[in-house]
Order: sequence, then C-alpha cells, then structure tokens
Amino acid sequence: MRKTSSPLKVALVGYGSVAEKMHAPLIDVCPDLELAAVVERHSNRCEEKYPKVKTFRSFDSLLEQGDIDLVVITTPNEFHFPMAKQALEAGKHVVVDKPVTIYSWEAEELEKVAKQQGLICSVFHNRRFDGDFKTVQQLISQNILGRIVYLESHFDRFRPNVSENWREKDVPGNGITYDLGSHLIDQVVLLFGLPDAIQADIQKQRDGAIADDHFDIVLFYPDKKARVTAGVLVNAPTPKFLLLGEKGSYQKYGLDVQEAAFKSGVKPEGANWGIEPEASWGKLYLENETKPFPTLPGDYRVLYQNVADAILHGEDLSVTVAQTISVLKIIEAAFLSSKEERRVHRSEGNW
Repeated sequence: MRKTSSPLKVALVGYGSVAEKMHAPLIDVCPDLELAAVVERHSNRCEEKYPKVKTFRSFDSLLEQGDIDLVVITTPNEFHFPMAKQALEAGKHVVVDKPVTIYSWEAEELEKVAKQQGLICSVFHNRRFDGDFKTVQQLISQNILGRIVYLESHFDRFRPNVSENWREKDVPGNGITYDLGSHLIDQVVLLFGLPDAIQADIQKQRDGAIADDHFDIVLFYPDKKARVTAGVLVNAPTPKFLLLGEKGSYQKYGLDVQEAAFKSGVKPEGANWGIEPEASWGKLYLENETKPFPTLPGDYRVLYQNVADAILHGEDLSVTVAQTISVLKIIEAAFLSSKEERRVHRSEGNW
C-alpha cells in the first residue's frame, strides 16, 4: 500500500447539499485531512467557505492537474462507479458516498481495481456511527434484552410532493431504496450477519412519483427476523428502532442529532458533538421495570479518521467495499422480490 504523509490532500467531487453540509465539514475538522480541491461545474461555492480550496470544472482536469491523495465522490449514484474506477486507476485513494455503486458487479470491479492498485476504497456509510444504532449494538453485545427475536428499523418522513432532486427523477439508481435502504440493510447485516432470505414490498405511493418512495423489507434469520422500512407519506411518529428480546424490549424515537446539527451549520468538533439530550433517549421495557436508556454519542468523524489511518498507517478499514457488495445484492434481491411478490433466498440472491 502506498504510504503518504499527513495531512492527506482531499478533493470533493460535487458540491451539493450533502457535500457542503456534511462531507466538507467532516474533512475540515479531521487533523489528518486537508480539503484541497473540489469539482464544481458552474460555481465556486466551496472556495467561498474554504478559501484554500482549488476549484476544477471537470473530473478529468482534477485527476490530471490536482495534487490529490484522496478523492471523495458525492455525485448522483449513476456516476459513482465510473468516477471511482477512474480515480483508482489514476492512483488516488477513494471514498464514495453510499450506495457505492448501483449494481453489485460494479462494486466487485471497484474492489478488484483497488486491490490491484494497492489503494484504499471506502464507502460513506455514516449511519453506522449514529448514536441510536451504536446503542442497539450495545444492547445486543451486552445481552441486556436476552436473545433477540425481532428488530424493526424505520426511516420515515413526510414529503408529500415530488421534488426536483435527481433521486426522484428517471435516472439510474434513483429512489428511496437505494438512498435509505442501503443504510438500514447495512446496519442489520452488521448486527446479525447475512440473512437466509428476504421479502420486499417496494412502491411508488405519491401521485406523479417516478422513483420508488416506499420500501418494506423483511430479512429472515434462523432464530429472528428484521424489518427495515421507509416512506415519505408518514406524518405520525414511528419508532426509529424497536428491538424485542426474551428479557424485554427497547424502543427509540427520533433521528440521530448529528444530522440536524449539520443542517444548521454547526461545526462537528468538541467533546459534546453527537450527544443526545436525555429527553430523547429510548426506553427499555423490562419485565418489572420501564426506564430510559442512555443513547451513546454518535460520531461521523470516526469514519474519515479511519480512512486517514488506513492510508497513513495501514489500519483496517471500518467500511469496506466487500461489505457493501452484500448490501447491494440484497437491494437487487429486494426489487426482484417486490416485482415477483415472493421470498428470495440467499442461494438465489448470492449475497
């Protein structure tokens, strides 16, 4: 693996809302990373906020002229694979926003190229570092609820009008299943491993919807099942997590606090980052007791620091392309399951 000195020079490809509100601040506060370049086709918005950044008008010119160690790709999903592959072939380490690619075979190709080049290729699965998910991991690892029989995970919103966002257009990789399903499925696989089978219902619920805007996917295991679901016509509280075990249950409402902080422009720094107020904690429902259970702090900063440590010191990646290949295969199986209205088994989906 190629060793580079700190700080690593980073380029953002695309400067949409997620890049501006989340990626750029996270890169900026990481001591081993320096935001050095950006690809913006028509403006210089990143430069206005980060004056040392150099703006390129095309991806090709960045790779040809930019003195860059790490390329972060935040473009629409259809460009993830060709751009990540091109960056790796140009000798650059890569972080791709999720989903890493649209098709699982593309992710397999990226993994192969990264290995051939001796480069790091990781994926921005930031939801692994949500406080509520870390708390669910803690509940399971400490056996607080006993043997787990059921997990339910929601990511519901109320957006009744179809937007102009590319995710709702007729473009490859659009829709809520790729956008949010990749997060929720990834979390379940981290908790329980790969399922034996899945069954899915994927819909377009709003008038005029071109892309899927609702999914309900059940992942089956020998001794438990997990249900992940998201929709945009949900205007009532639904639990973010519901966990059922032999000793009791855990229920948690509300999103990780980091997202609201990013949207408000709060810089992700300091010891209090990602700490959830006690009033928002989830509840444990035990046999003879109901009580709040502290939410662990969320921390997306860990992801970029891990990438830097992998490049600089050869440490293991927290999020690997190999892990995301399985998630993509489950998403592919979910569309097949929904279309054919049947359960798809692991042997068939090959995840």
